Amino acid sequence: MKDQQPIALELQGITKRFGTVLANQNISLSVKQGTIQAIVGENGAGKSTLMNIIYGLLQPDEGSMFIHGSKTHFESPKDSIEAGIGMVHQHFKLIPTLSVAENIILGYEPKSGGFRLPMNDVESEIKTLSETHSLAIDPSALVSSLSVGLEQRVEILKVLYRNAEILILDEPTAVLTPIETEELFKTLRSLKENGKTIILITHKLEEVLAVSDEVSVMRQGELIETMPTKEATKPLLAKLMVGRDVLLRVEKSQAQSGECILEITDVSLTTAKGIQTLNQMSFNVYAGEIYGLCGVEGNGQTSLLNLLWGLQDVNTQVEGQVKIENTSLLGKSPLDIAKLGVSHIPEDRYKMAMITDYSISENLIFGRHHEPDFLKPFGFNQKHVRTFTHEMIKTYDIRTSDTEPEQTPIGSLSGGNQQKVIVARELSRPGLKLLILAQPTRGVDIGAIEFIHKQIISARDRGVAILLISSELEEILSLSDRIGCLFKGSLTHEFSKTQVQEGLSDPEPFKKEIGTYIT
Repeated sequence: MKDQQPIALELQGITKRFGTVLANQNISLSVKQGTIQAIVGENGAGKSTLMNIIYGLLQPDEGSMFIHGSKTHFESPKDSIEAGIGMVHQHFKLIPTLSVAENIILGYEPKSGGFRLPMNDVESEIKTLSETHSLAIDPSALVSSLSVGLEQRVEILKVLYRNAEILILDEPTAVLTPIETEELFKTLRSLKENGKTIILITHKLEEVLAVSDEVSVMRQGELIETMPTKEATKPLLAKLMVGRDVLLRVEKSQAQSGECILEITDVSLTTAKGIQTLNQMSFNVYAGEIYGLCGVEGNGQTSLLNLLWGLQDVNTQVEGQVKIENTSLLGKSPLDIAKLGVSHIPEDRYKMAMITDYSISENLIFGRHHEPDFLKPFGFNQKHVRTFTHEMIKTYDIRTSDTEPEQTPIGSLSGGNQQKVIVARELSRPGLKLLILAQPTRGVDIGAIEFIHKQIISARDRGVAILLISSELEEILSLSDRIGCLFKGSLTHEFSKTQVQEGLSDPEPFKKEIGTYIT
């Protein structure tokens, strides 16, 4: 019985401070061997700090840790690895120019008789390991050639190769497709059956309920409650995380559609290498509605986003028409497109929407620094920038402990608050007509998701036309008035307002129907 299972990891009174900030407060937790333990909480709840302590990246100020009953203290990850702990970080730590096998053994090169094993022997060993744990992969393949899902397999194999018995996975599905997520879950269940202990950090409560044995909830640095997953529900976990009831599906009135804002007609796109990523795509987006474009990532979404924001390669061949209120977007720069009343929240905020070392204020005016209100005859109007920053922080509930937020690096904020800065910048643009959203709540906790969704609906109700591109089907269903299905660069089906409303009255069959058009 599970209650008789030995304890793989035990924490007693773990406390960690950063200056005056109490990141972890008196946390005690026992994780049974051969189980999947989920840990959930809002961004900034202290989950990552706690995992970094377990992995040896940080040392606690108070408290004790026991591995398989033995009191342990780690000075570095090297100590934790030797104790049988492995961590798969949210942002992978791989070298693209090296092979799968080279990445797996890096820093842990196997030797026999004082000599390094030949790479053929290493690859054979890794192939056997991958087959044992249902993590099929080519050990000789370059990491640069792999999909995100396969990169994650490399990270998991890396910790297994080091004989990890306790695996920590930090937001493992944040960038995975639904199919890749299900494959990951199969792997986790297989690892559990082989006696491995797994600690799963995630924002996605559906995943917690689907795959874990127990779930612990953290809030503001404290462990609020631990319970068997079979006793948990999504509303209960959300309430424990946030400290109040959370709307899991945003409330909205029926859309009052206006004139056509975005018109895409017979658009095909072929890259410089001759690869067709968009094929005869046609759809319209109207003022005062949200058009949700759903599909598994890698089916043309990035090509469409680059086209709409003027970022496509100059050698790309484009056919068809893309218009904003009868003005063509093709050939225009991002600045020209923004001046037409278009805002864009990209799919990767770290690469395309912010600079982590720059302040909140600077990030709030990126792409808008040419607007007259932010300028003086020479330089910026710092008084207005400061006023604007404080207004956005208040309006968009951007949480920062700094009393001078205009000097605070955006990189010091949690993921949810970083995204709120980007949402604030784009939704507050003057003369906004079209809002292009790509994965707007990726890596964001449930409280921030609720807030961001409300802001999106509010923009719709002000008459903004919104194109929502998301791989999260729940997000598409929660926000969209009409839904288009994307597969291999083509629009395979479109659901009308009436069909969406009828589908939501019985969502499970509706999800399955959508699934037939995107896979």
